[in-house]
Amino acid sequence: MGFKNPVLLLHPLGGYTKADDVPLDWRMRQHEKVLEDGVLDPETTVVSIFPSPMHYAGPTEVQWHAKARINAGANFYIVGRDPAGMGHPLEKRDLYDPDHGKKVLSMAPGLERLNILPFKVAAYDKTQSKMAFFDPSRAQDFLFISGTKMRTLAKNRENPPDGFMCPGGWKVLVEYYENLSPTESDKVPEPVPA
Repeated sequence: MGFKNPVLLLHPLGGYTKADDVPLDWRMRQHEKVLEDGVLDPETTVVSIFPSPMHYAGPTEVQWHAKARINAGANFYIVGRDPAGMGHPLEKRDLYDPDHGKKVLSMAPGLERLNILPFKVAAYDKTQSKMAFFDPSRAQDFLFISGTKMRTLAKNRENPPDGFMCPGGWKVLVEYYENLSPTESDKVPEPVPA
């Protein structure tokens, strides 16, 4: 698009999150490893904490996150699948469909100058031994590893498939769970402010 020096803003949430989420200081260590391992270019990546709590407020929260990034100087915004998702209060299903966030952002007032980049579904490609964009024509070649599955592997000190995550980043996650006392790893920790 003609940009001479594009910069990636890696802007992790720094406020309250769910009690079972990995705390900010450990997530920041993971980001350091992602940069050290060359997954992202440290010369063109700015890491800055987004000092907002996660409200799990669905479409309203998706708009807040995007508008806050405009204020940080962003021209482009990658919206993930099921951002700020909410479970249905009575049924065992999500309240919104997985692509609801990008639909809301495409219609939200005040976001006209922000280029919304939809997130492509990524999964572990068993034939390439790495993460790749999901190809439905080769569905049998892909393995979806959820956040819950990933945390379970780390808690049990099991390794994910080679190429799933940079080794340094995985080591940090495993160390986080190792540092929880046995009683803490079996229960949901209390939320801690960043």
